[in-house]
Amino acid sequence: MTNNDILIRLRYALNITDLKVKELFTLADYEIAPEELAGIFLREDEAGHLPCTDRVAGLFLKGLIASRRGKRDEPSPAPRGPLTNNEVLRRVRIALELKDEDIMAIMKLAEVEVSKAEVNALFRKKGHDNYRDCGDQFLRNFLLGLTKKYRA
Repeated sequence: MTNNDILIRLRYALNITDLKVKELFTLADYEIAPEELAGIFLREDEAGHLPCTDRVAGLFLKGLIASRRGKRDEPSPAPRGPLTNNEVLRRVRIALELKDEDIMAIMKLAEVEVSKAEVNALFRKKGHDNYRDCGDQFLRNFLLGLTKKYRA
């Protein structure tokens, strides 16, 4: 999944307005230009589409966490490289304060059964024996389940 697609689906699932998106970027200490804001929320086939970088997607997620849980006093750690599906899932989990059972229930709304062990494997460190990459289909189903939960 592209960063644009992730942000579009997340924005729709959580019913985030343009004004709120701008506020999320402000919470992440980033001033986004109006044309950039409009461009990243357009589909690839639409005129004016701008590819969303890992940095911008990460700042959106950082702002989402800050808006839901409060802004941290100390500076956030530097990004750890490319924004993976596992990292997106981790940050959404933090922002929405989801437990393993919540993620399992959200996946069930998308008609996908996952075990607690499968969910735990997604949040392990990359070198761990039980680590599992979060595939595009898993993330897509998770965002679908979020949509069903928050927009029902």
